Amino acid sequence: MSVKPLTSDKLYRVSALNGLSDECKSTKHLTPLDEIVGQERAQQAVEFAMSIKEKGYNIYAIGRNGLGKRTMVMRYLNRHDPNGNANTLYDWCYVSNFDDTRCPKVLKLPAGQGSAFKKDIEQLMKRLVKAFPMAFDNELYISRAEKLKTQLAQKQENALMTMKKGAEERGVGLTITTQGDYQLVAMNGEEPHTEDSFAELSDKEQQTFEETINDLEVELRGIVRQLTEWEEKYSDKQQKLDEDIAKDVTAHCIKDLKAKYSKLPEIKAYLSAMYNDILENIDIFLEESEEQVALAYASLDKKMPRRYQINVLVHQDVERKFPVEVEESPNYHSIFGYVENATFKGTVFTDFSLIRAGSLHRANGGVLMMDAVKVLERPYVWDGLKRALRAQKLNLSSLEREVTLSGTISLEPEPIPLNVKLILFGDYQTYQLLQHYDPEFKELFRVTADFEDDMPRTDTSEEQYARFIASIVHDGDMLHCDRKAIARIIEYSSRQADDQHKLSLHSADIANLLRETNYVAKSSNATMIRSSHVEQALQNQEQRVSRLKDHVMQSFVTGTTLIDVDHQAIGQVNALSVIATSDYRFGAPSRITATTAYGSGEVFDIERSAELGGSIHSKGVMILSAYLASVFGKTAKIPLTTHLTFEQSYGGVDGDSASMAEVCAIVSAFSGLPLRQDIAITGSMNQFGEAQPIGGVNEKIEGFFDVCAIKGRTANQGVIIPQSNVHNLMLRKDIVEAVEKGEFHIWAIDHVSQAIEIFTGKQTGTDAEQGIYPNDTVFGIAQTKLNALRR
Repeated sequence: MSVKPLTSDKLYRVSALNGLSDECKSTKHLTPLDEIVGQERAQQAVEFAMSIKEKGYNIYAIGRNGLGKRTMVMRYLNRHDPNGNANTLYDWCYVSNFDDTRCPKVLKLPAGQGSAFKKDIEQLMKRLVKAFPMAFDNELYISRAEKLKTQLAQKQENALMTMKKGAEERGVGLTITTQGDYQLVAMNGEEPHTEDSFAELSDKEQQTFEETINDLEVELRGIVRQLTEWEEKYSDKQQKLDEDIAKDVTAHCIKDLKAKYSKLPEIKAYLSAMYNDILENIDIFLEESEEQVALAYASLDKKMPRRYQINVLVHQDVERKFPVEVEESPNYHSIFGYVENATFKGTVFTDFSLIRAGSLHRANGGVLMMDAVKVLERPYVWDGLKRALRAQKLNLSSLEREVTLSGTISLEPEPIPLNVKLILFGDYQTYQLLQHYDPEFKELFRVTADFEDDMPRTDTSEEQYARFIASIVHDGDMLHCDRKAIARIIEYSSRQADDQHKLSLHSADIANLLRETNYVAKSSNATMIRSSHVEQALQNQEQRVSRLKDHVMQSFVTGTTLIDVDHQAIGQVNALSVIATSDYRFGAPSRITATTAYGSGEVFDIERSAELGGSIHSKGVMILSAYLASVFGKTAKIPLTTHLTFEQSYGGVDGDSASMAEVCAIVSAFSGLPLRQDIAITGSMNQFGEAQPIGGVNEKIEGFFDVCAIKGRTANQGVIIPQSNVHNLMLRKDIVEAVEKGEFHIWAIDHVSQAIEIFTGKQTGTDAEQGIYPNDTVFGIAQTKLNALRR
């Protein structure tokens, strides 16, 4: 045969760790890697996005879970200061808007000063609460207030006495009741006239009294107005006295604060507004109205008037130059903040002091990281994020108002300027959906950090990978790995990447393997992780997830699944397929059979007719039909109809990796030549019969090897694979050893004719032209039979 089996050195690439010095005996001698290995492209994208300050340069990080996307970004942000000399970080506070309490104001303070300002205001309130009652309870204030009151009473009394005297001179008495009512009565000497005595007076005298009393009533009304004016003036003077006292007290208490925050205009303006408001609400401090004071002080934290509290929404750590927030549960409230309600004596109320921060508030000036799918799953979150990023403002709007039409009373806090980089982590499918269905996505997420699944395997990259292993060992406080254990883990990574020349960057898999290996090593009281511990951990992993494989292999043991691995048969070939669960995949052989009947040259795909064949499998059948037509139908139509099927296949069949096997079965059926059953084949092909690479080649070979062991091993058994799959081989140790001993064979082919040659032991005859093949070749024998049918 022209195709020779592969030698054992082609089946597995051993890691020699040439990149490590000979002195390096274990991970103990390696410097842990402080960055994610093999993700230079993604790291450059992150660096670019973080260094550009314009709007819209947010990041979408693409890659499967477990590639270390979040870890890479976190390590980059911890190692660098992306903020540099850019925007300063601020503390953000909400305070009462004394002009409109429904619209709380925002205060912006330098980082770290928010809590200090809150404490300063609390101290101020404590001083005022003590100082006001003392100021209004001292002798000086009392004497001044009494003097004003005495002056008013004296003036009132003098005015009334003067009028009383004037009335008496005119024969009319003026009496003042205890209720403050005034009464004018006609006098009969020293006593008031009775009805009888007044009736005895002459009409002229009665009329004189009535006119006099009317005149006096007019005069009395004037005096009452005068008294009211005096009371108003007294009230004004009393209020002026109170204000003067309050001004003195407040100005004395607040002057130090104004001096302390003199360089912050916003704080100065707020202190001035608060000063004026305190003068208008002195009664809160004097506790004149019990209910009003109780409500004014109703608070969730400290006993001080609510309207003067400082709600520190975001307090930045002075030493932390760059806030980085990771939002694990991105619902509306956790991202955008919310306003709580409080209950006091059965009354539900809210105010600015009950505003609570969201992760966007805490990340302001820095980075907020979230999972894209979780963001899209939560109602209203995606629209809210886009709105905030577009406007570069953080509006704290109630979710209830977003989702209902009710006009409930709520706060409308002043928006906070927003300067944040948003990093979304997601898979490629989510990225495509957003690109396709959301036109704003491209404008807001202009940077894509595309994470690689694997990296080239070179001496340098193996050295990097060894340091990466050392970093996991170091971070997890594990036992150190010796040199052979490092090499075995690197070989496992290459197997995960399905390529001898690549290493998998799925860091979660490597970390999990190391954790389990560490457990195995410690369980055996080892002081270091060795390659035997890695092998044991890998066996343990497979044991946990291989129930389905054991079930399938048992069907070969019992004979439930029919398979022949030793004889020859016409129109029958062993093909290889991969069965996959969510966390495990394995290979198993399946029989493909082809039967022929007189017809018009069609290949009848039973799988497709039974609606068990997928579209890719159907395409493969059409391609092989075209190849067969080019081989046997150049001068006349093929006079046979072929029926093709997977035997004992009761589920769906998809993929084109069986197309070469199907051609071999059909050519055998055409020619009547038997095919070896001790050989299995996998591989796709094009219309010219050229072998094309397929996936899962390691699992497929291992699956057939295991079935051969079940049915009985012979020295001639083996597998045919495409030549382009050789670099994917990272086979089990027992298979490599069997090939080395000549007990198992793996052929790598470039063309389907080579497979036919291996199966039949005869030359295929592909070198002929115009469809005329030598009689002693496979194609020649088939063509002779077809020509006989044509005649």
